[in-house]
Amino acid sequence: MLDSLLALRGFVLLRDSVECEGRSLLKALIKKSALCGEQVHILGCEVSEEEFREGFDFDINNRVVYHNLFRDPLNWSKTEEALPGGPLGALRALCRRTHPGPVTIALDSLSWLLLHLPCTTLCQTLHALSHRDFCPDGSSSVEQVCVLGLLHEELHGPGLVGALSSLAQAEVTLSGMLSQTSASIVYRRPRQRPTRQTQCFSILPDFSLNLQGVLPLESQPHPGPPTTQVDPTTHLTFNLRLSKKEKEAKDSLTLPFHFSSEKQQALLCPGPGQATSRIFYEPDAYDDLDQEDPDDDLDI
Repeated sequence: MLDSLLALRGFVLLRDSVECEGRSLLKALIKKSALCGEQVHILGCEVSEEEFREGFDFDINNRVVYHNLFRDPLNWSKTEEALPGGPLGALRALCRRTHPGPVTIALDSLSWLLLHLPCTTLCQTLHALSHRDFCPDGSSSVEQVCVLGLLHEELHGPGLVGALSSLAQAEVTLSGMLSQTSASIVYRRPRQRPTRQTQCFSILPDFSLNLQGVLPLESQPHPGPPTTQVDPTTHLTFNLRLSKKEKEAKDSLTLPFHFSSEKQQALLCPGPGQATSRIFYEPDAYDDLDQEDPDDDLDI
């Protein structure tokens, strides 16, 4: 279910589209993490900090730490307000700013980051953010990091979307309208078959989740209705199969090109009364009969 996504601890991919935006769900999950006492870091790229914080109450805004890449993403102003190192430096600095305990990192959005970073670099950084080897001191707190990444899938090709999907421990694909949204969730756990679930929900004005219905969790899609096998030889003008009687007639038939022993004896030993053929040859004046020089008629 959607309310259990944050308990997975890893990379959670949120895929939205033009028909169904996903920033509202991202903010709802951020609010839930903040209310649970987790430290929340937001890397804002697409909208301003004021617009992103709009709708959160005072308590939630005080609990989240906002890293602003929207105002000066490439640090052209060289001010202290800009994040040093650009988008990649901001991503690498997120873990160093966390304290021990559960941490939620929200990326708004992955599509913006892909415009400024190579896909391989972003995938490696996401893997490092959500795994133990990213932490400099090797503490176990990194195992409790949940990375929420918003992706506008219509802006990217299937190869790039597939690369990000392969990194995700959970993948949420949104569809429907804001008042009635459905989320198709795929869970990927180590050494287990991926499981799928569909959750219907709505988001309240204060970014609280209103869960409305859940389909049963399944390990594989339900099989479709049985299909009847169509015989391709039904409407042919000829028959591809032989009856038993036809097979016996076929086996007893002697093929015309078959050189049987009877035919061989008839050709080699003609019976009495059968005419034999002879070839009579009379040399011509221009025939070459010289065996020592067979090419003497070529006048070479």
